[in-house]
Amino acid sequence: MLKWINDELQPMHTTRVSLLQRIASKSDSLAWARFVEIYTPLVHHWISRLGIKDPDQSDLVQEVFLVLLGKISTFRYESGLSFRGWLRTVTLNKCRDLIRRKKRQTEPVLMERLELAEQDETALLTEAEYRRYVVMAAMKIMKKHFSETTWRACWEHVAMGRSAKEVAEELEVSPNSVYLARGRVLNRLRQELAGLWE
Repeated sequence: MLKWINDELQPMHTTRVSLLQRIASKSDSLAWARFVEIYTPLVHHWISRLGIKDPDQSDLVQEVFLVLLGKISTFRYESGLSFRGWLRTVTLNKCRDLIRRKKRQTEPVLMERLELAEQDETALLTEAEYRRYVVMAAMKIMKKHFSETTWRACWEHVAMGRSAKEVAEELEVSPNSVYLARGRVLNRLRQELAGLWE
């Protein structure tokens, strides 16, 4: 699956308004809801890998999104600066704040994990894991915006690696319809993730 993510979703920058641009304007509540839906599992994953448990974990996720809501308009995609890195930094900072507030017995262990995570980006999530989380969350959301036939044609051809002819026969459409479905779904995914993909 990661191969098609890398092959099919490049380049991720388009001239249309991306999800990142829509949430930066702060006027599109649907875009914000979609953004939260895509990134909540990822932020939960990062926090849980540090050993922080619920209910603190859920509180931290909310705090991260509050920071993002306040500062998203300042983020600009530039070569060398990644949205993933920025989001990761915000998450680590909120975790550090929690540890300082709680002053628990486990603080030294959590602080050590934070320090290691800051030194090694892969301690929280590799690039491949990041892409998988983001794409799978976005695709689940986008699925409802396409007919079942369009969605299955794209999924079977791109993600499952089946030939357009084979998928067309199964879905009782033309091979050209499979290619068109692939183009529609992947273009929509590129638009949604523009600026969020490194």
